[in-house]
Order: sequence, then structure tokens, then C-alpha cells
Amino acid sequence: MTAPLLELSDVAKVYSIGGALFGHRLRAVDGISFEVGRDGPEIFAIIGESGSGKTTLARMILNTAQPSAGKILFRGADLAGMRDRLGFMRQVQPIFQNPFEAFNPLKRVDRYLYMTARRFAGAATQAEAGDHADRALRKVGLSLAEIRGRFPHELSGGQLQRVAIARALIASPALIVADEPVSMVDASLRMSIVNLFKTLRDDLGVSIVYITHDLATAYYISDRIVIMRKGRAVEAGPARAILDNPQHPYSIELKNAVLSPDAAARLYGNRPIME
Repeated sequence: MTAPLLELSDVAKVYSIGGALFGHRLRAVDGISFEVGRDGPEIFAIIGESGSGKTTLARMILNTAQPSAGKILFRGADLAGMRDRLGFMRQVQPIFQNPFEAFNPLKRVDRYLYMTARRFAGAATQAEAGDHADRALRKVGLSLAEIRGRFPHELSGGQLQRVAIARALIASPALIVADEPVSMVDASLRMSIVNLFKTLRDDLGVSIVYITHDLATAYYISDRIVIMRKGRAVEAGPARAILDNPQHPYSIELKNAVLSPDAAARLYGNRPIME
């Protein structure tokens, strides 16, 4: 039986808040289990409001935070015993919410791409690094000529988020962890980026863990979802089956609080959200 690309088994994260006498323990993530990519590349959405634990979960998947309990396996290997950190980073790349916080405002954007190409793609010269950068940028609708020598503030939020995605693609990852990647861009750019995620899945074979509070985009692009509330999974399964007919009271409340699918379709490019 083929192992999934990513597997979480009863994962929990507990923080101690305050001192020993008057402090308490906060369960930011509480018993989460799911798998990604067993049957091929997919987009798996983790949906929840602020404080639901989804960003803490993302940090554990990226191996920048350790679970208090449970296991996270990547290609069958437990992240807790991961020795080849560089190899893991090559295969699992992050995309963050605010692209302006992901780039130093005093550094030219192309430097990040060159550094990534040297570190993860084996580029030995500046010319080779430039070739890797340009190929990745063209996959997201940009080119090296467009961004060469420019600082982050000289690009729009949408352009900079595309550069962040291109930077991740230079490493040829198997998995991208995208934490609220479209919340800082307007509706038209939001659709172009989520459509790009579909292309990455379908054409490049990249699985994506898509972390969001936006049910409309999750409905549009996700294969499967988990809905989180206060650290727990309240509902999980095929994206459209869950969002068309939610069963848990919180899932129903969340759906009723956002746009209907028809209204969302009009907002996201005047196209039907059901394909």
C-alpha cells in the first residue's frame, strides 16, 4: 500500500501560558489526523477562523514547531527524527500570508531567487541561478526581466506573492504549505493565484496544503478539506460534499456567515464555482 505524502496522526500542540502557580495550558491543536497525497497530487484545505489552530498546524507541518503529542510523517518518515533538514526543506516549501513580510525591504527581490536556486536547485553560477529563477517566474506569469533589480515595495502585492510562489517552485517541491496566501490581495488577483494552485497540482504534480478562512476559494480549488474550531477538527471530507451540505453546527454557521456559492462565483471572476 502506497504511503501518503503527508500523514498526521492524533497531532496536538499545547502551550503553557503564565507561571507555574497561576498559569494554564492552552491546547492550540487537539488530536488532528489526516493525510495528503495518497492517491496523487491534491489540494487539501484547512479551514478555520482566527484562533482555530490552523497556523500552528502549518508550523508543525513545516517542522518549525514540534507537536506535543502525535506524529507527523512525510513520505513515511517521522519529522521528529528528521536529520536531513535541507532535504526536507527542498521538498516542502512554504508560502505565507503577507508577501511584504516574507522579503526584506532593503534587499532586491531577485537576490532571494538566486539564493534559492543555489541552495536548492544546484545552480553553480549566477547565470544558472538566473535560468532557474526565470523558469520558475514564467510558471507564475512573470519573468526575471520584469523583477530584476527591483525592491519589494516596487511590486504590487499580487506580483510579490507570485514571486514568493516562484521562489518555492525553484526547489521543485512535492508539497507547498500555503498559509492564507490570498488574504492580502484583491478579488481578481485572488482568483489568478488560486487558479495557479490548480495548475501546480495538475501540471507539475505538486500537492498543496491550503490554509484559509475563505470558504469560497476553498470550495473552488480544494479536493478535500478539514474544518477546525478551537484546535479540533469538527468536519472533514471531500470539499464540495462538506461545503454543500455541512453537518456540524459550526460548519453550518461558518457557511451561513460567508457568501453563497452563486455570489462567490460572481465575485471570483464571474464564472461558475462548480465546474
